[in-house]
Amino acid sequence: MDAVIDFLNNIFWGYVLVYGLLAVGVFFTLRLGFVQVRCFPEMIRAVTGSKEGDSSGITPFQALCTSLASRVGTGNLAGVAVALYLGGPGAIFWMWMVAAVGMATAFAESTLAQLYKIRDDEGRYRGGPAFYIAKGLGAPWAGVIFSACLILSFGLVFNAVQANSIADSFEGAFGLPKIGTGIVLAALAGIIIFGGIRTIARVAEVLVPFMAVAYILVALYALIVNITEIPAMLGLIVRSAFGLEEAVGGVTGGMMAALMNGVRRGLFSNEAGMGSAPNIAAVATPDPHHPVSQGLVQSLGVFIDTLVICTATALLILLSGTLVPGSEVTGTQLTQAAVTHHIGSFGSTFIAIAIFFFAFTSIIGNYAYAENAMTFLGLGHRGPLTVLRIAVLLMVVWGAYETVATVFNAADASMGLMATINLIAIVLLSGIVVRLTKDYVAKRKAGQVPRFLASEMPELAGQIDQKIWSRR
Repeated sequence: MDAVIDFLNNIFWGYVLVYGLLAVGVFFTLRLGFVQVRCFPEMIRAVTGSKEGDSSGITPFQALCTSLASRVGTGNLAGVAVALYLGGPGAIFWMWMVAAVGMATAFAESTLAQLYKIRDDEGRYRGGPAFYIAKGLGAPWAGVIFSACLILSFGLVFNAVQANSIADSFEGAFGLPKIGTGIVLAALAGIIIFGGIRTIARVAEVLVPFMAVAYILVALYALIVNITEIPAMLGLIVRSAFGLEEAVGGVTGGMMAALMNGVRRGLFSNEAGMGSAPNIAAVATPDPHHPVSQGLVQSLGVFIDTLVICTATALLILLSGTLVPGSEVTGTQLTQAAVTHHIGSFGSTFIAIAIFFFAFTSIIGNYAYAENAMTFLGLGHRGPLTVLRIAVLLMVVWGAYETVATVFNAADASMGLMATINLIAIVLLSGIVVRLTKDYVAKRKAGQVPRFLASEMPELAGQIDQKIWSRR
């Protein structure tokens, strides 16, 4: 079994996803006319100007914060450090590039999730890749595979990984036993996830801005203190990206090392194209009432995750001088050493606290995705959801003190399969995304509030919920 899982991971993560996610990002960037650039002001307006709401969905800001809760995890701290260690400063340049095209992919998948969303038995919005795969492509079997993979990877195993990161950091910083940390963590998570997606969204809209702002402020402090070094550092990043600078700190060097490590960090951090964030994008009530509006919101999520938070980690490390050639310090330890350099001995404690917030919000965000997948499978009722919630909490406790490589590798393979299915689906449905984008932009240019009506695309009758998209 281990050999099969390792083979699948090698195929998915060595070839299909690294090149596939990048290619799809470039495809949507070109086909949508660089939507992530020309519509960036509209992204801000779609989040900050949101006034509409209804009893069926959550607000656009809550949807953004919940998706960021899942996107922003320990990878933003440890993963960036590993990318810099293996690829040198140039990795950050390629991380920026892949995030730039990934914004277009996130836009496309979340726009489709909004379009094909439904109301469940209790009148709440539900949706995601499984829904547009089943309804838009007429392939419900693929939607079932996607949902099962999402529940296994995001709903269960990855939450154990996040719990393990919190337990490790708390044991190192405060000497707390891992099992005790796991139990407390499960209790806190249980209070939130048993309240459902609405409670998760309300918690996320408080915790996510708090943790992001606190972390960015530390990075800004480092920038201000080292302001004279910034021009030289930016030059180093660009030169290293194209192999024009000797490797710094990594066990490998050169342009390819920078390219591959930067690309992988960017892709795996922002989750653009993975099919995860669309599950919460579909739950939102967009403002204006148009599928593209939520596509813009989730595109902004990629920008914040990678171009803001991952960059903050990279700058903290590069400005600290802790990225030393031949050193074995990498991952969380490298980030910890960098922050300690900037703010003193409190740096170790600060990173432990940051890991707690980053990982804890990932746990509740990941659960929200799994709940949507349960609805698609016809299991979105109290009994099955209670079983899922208990399973999630048990995985949190287990993950806090135990790491089993085979289980984690299986989750990686599962996520690889769901991402592959999602990428194929959004490319096949790209024509719809283009039409919706043109409609939104044209209405905005005409001075109208962009609102989508199902009657404007009659060929989708029977595929989308006519009632959701009928009101003016």
